[in-house]
Amino acid sequence: MNRYLLITNRTESFNSADIPGHYEHLEQLKQNNRLELYGPFSDVSGGAYLIKAESLEEAIAIGNADPLIKSGSSTLSVKEWLTK
Repeated sequence: MNRYLLITNRTESFNSADIPGHYEHLEQLKQNNRLELYGPFSDVSGGAYLIKAESLEEAIAIGNADPLIKSGSSTLSVKEWLTK
């Protein structure tokens, strides 16, 4: 599996009510041994999480399933990360 960095950035329509669903999404990834690291940015503009996935397409699908993204509270950027 490859590693992908999923970067979320808050939109003007950010709704803090979407945060619990976001953490449930991350917990599910953790239970499936897909989540390696996660956390918010210190400037509260968003956050990032590092996952394992078979392909970029799968990583994008995982990111798009995040309630923050589904609701429009945040935007998503996905990068394959060639970690050493």
